[in-house]
Amino acid sequence: MDTIRPIRSFILRQGRLTKSQKNAIDNYGKDYLVDFSPSQVDLNKIFHKKKEIIFEIGFGMGGATHQIIKQNTMFNYLASDVHLPGIGNLIKLCNEDSLQNIKIIQHDATEILKTMMPDNFLAGINIFFPDPWHKKRHNKRRLINQDTLQLFSQKLKPGSTLHIATDWEPYAIEIIDLIERSSDFSFLNEDFHIRPIIRPETKYESRGTRLGHQVWDILAARG
Repeated sequence: MDTIRPIRSFILRQGRLTKSQKNAIDNYGKDYLVDFSPSQVDLNKIFHKKKEIIFEIGFGMGGATHQIIKQNTMFNYLASDVHLPGIGNLIKLCNEDSLQNIKIIQHDATEILKTMMPDNFLAGINIFFPDPWHKKRHNKRRLINQDTLQLFSQKLKPGSTLHIATDWEPYAIEIIDLIERSSDFSFLNEDFHIRPIIRPETKYESRGTRLGHQVWDILAARG
């Protein structure tokens, strides 16, 4: 019997590790990297101090994530990505500032949520500029859909925040429609084109802005 392959919201493009990224992983990876587990884990124990945890899905090269972590030390951050160059770069940046409120898992984010986390656990979920999969035949690969929105609701604490940013208007409208139809979330902002102060501008975002793309920040509270 053939195995059914899951639809992924990403393609594994490892790219080439720079010397500094490789050194960061080799020398400091033990301080920041956490292995994926197929069963639930007490995630509070993996951090230096117990604090509420925010989960970030996909962080690119990690520059904006590093700034968020550095400026919000009242939270612990669990960040997931699958691309080694970005992981190495984020480790490098966080190590330079001796940050202890960040851990990284190199694995698919939805599987982390499903297997490693208890329900009603997270203080927030950040998803900044997920791949829009703009070709119609690839729309099924988009990370945010009815099923994942329900998964986010399941893992977030009541009152906690889901923050999504995108510069692809059709995707933004689709996400807004999904949230509007969900009984689990309510919007926290009315103007989706105002960037919240908590989110620094990313390199991807600045490139998109130069190309004339309007950025959407969608914030919703879990009921």
